[in-house]
Formats: sequence, structure tokens, C-alpha cells
Amino acid sequence: MRSRLLTTVLLILFALPFGLLGLLAVGQEWRFPEVLPPAYSLEALRGLVAADNDLLAGLGKSLLLASVVAVLATAGGFLVARAIAGARRPGRWTALSYLPYALPPVLLAVLIQPFIIRMHLSGSVGGVLLGLLLLALPFATLLLGSFWSQRATEYEQLARTLGCTPRQALRRVLLPLAAPLLRTTLVQTFLLAWFDFGLTNVLSVGKVRTLTVQVFTYVGEANAPLAAVASLLLVLPPMLLLLANKSALLRKP
Repeated sequence: MRSRLLTTVLLILFALPFGLLGLLAVGQEWRFPEVLPPAYSLEALRGLVAADNDLLAGLGKSLLLASVVAVLATAGGFLVARAIAGARRPGRWTALSYLPYALPPVLLAVLIQPFIIRMHLSGSVGGVLLGLLLLALPFATLLLGSFWSQRATEYEQLARTLGCTPRQALRRVLLPLAAPLLRTTLVQTFLLAWFDFGLTNVLSVGKVRTLTVQVFTYVGEANAPLAAVASLLLVLPPMLLLLANKSALLRKP
């Protein structure tokens, strides 16, 4: 009985922010101390079906950037982590992987902005993608570093002894062994790129309006309905991704 009550309370607490966002999305002229909006309108939601809707464009850019960053960072992190594991002093390279997180993302973006400008990528999707990779790749390397232990090396050597080529050992032995960790890294790097605001806002110079940037823009404009709709769109893909990842982890082999 107590566990059921606790579960109900936790579900209510979890649902409250989403309920508030829903009310803000459809409410009009909602001011303190009114408990509920005096009027309701679906204008902000109807705008989502418009062909030139900024929110859908921002959603598409965010999905594109986060997906590409997640795939590239996970694949690159897997290879870099392997190279670090085989290095003479792996601890030194692992320590270097923490450097991007020694600075706030905004300051890191300011430091790399001159190089982005020289590469003629300032204010472009490519420039934002490159900046996000500088955050996500070391993160993926640190996560995947635990896979390249003595056990993985022994499995690879055993596969080579039995006649596998390096490519076959990677495809048939190492990747299946690393699949759960690779899936987790893919999800985590997606979330890292998806929710980033500081670095994206600086490198985009107002031209690449991702969904996260739009949320802060609408909040700054005191446009509560659009800010609420953008926030709901912002949390939807990560929730679906986390549920899919949880289902994959709980699925019996």
C-alpha cells in the first residue's frame, strides 16, 4: 500500500511540470494570482502545422544535429578509446579527454569561434556541428574507455587466433560485446547535443535556431504559449529515446 502511494505521488510530481507547460501553451492572459487561465486558445498549437513554422524548423535542425553528433561521437569515441587503451601512457590521454569540461560551454565556444570563422563555418550548421563534436567526442571516449579492458583484448586475440581478420573480429566479436555500452553512449551523446544552448547559441550567431535556442528566445520575449510549446517539443524526443533505450536494455536476449 505504501509503495503504491509513493508511486502515485512520484507520478503526480513528475506530471506536474508537463501539465503546467500544457496550460501555458493553451492559456491566455494568465496572470498571478489566478489559479487557472481565464481563457484558452489553440493558436500556438495550430501554428505547428504551418508550412513556415519556426518551431518545426528548429525541431528538424535539432534532430539533425543531435543525431549526426551522436553517431559520429560514438563511432569516433570507440576508436579513440581503443587507441588510448593501447597507448604507452593511457592516463595522460584520458586526462586530456576531460579538458573540454574544464570550461563552461559558452567560454569554450568563444575560444574556438576564431577557428570556426577561419574555416568559414561561422553561423552555419557545420560550425555548430563541429563545436558540438568537441564536447561529445571526449565524452564518448570516456564512456567507452571502460570497454577496452584486458577482457576485450583477449577476445579479439582469440578471434584472430581462430582465423578472423581484423575487420571480422571487430564486426563479429567486439561490436556485439560493446553493443549495450555503444547504445548507452549513443543516447548520452544525443542528449548532450540536444540540450546544449551556450555553445550552440554562440557559434550559430543567431543563424542556426535550434529548438533549445528558440525556447530561450521565447522566454526572453515573454511569449509564454510559444515557449511552452517549444519546451514540450524539446522534451518529447529525449523521452521517447530513453524509453526505447530502457526497453532495449530490459529485453531478454
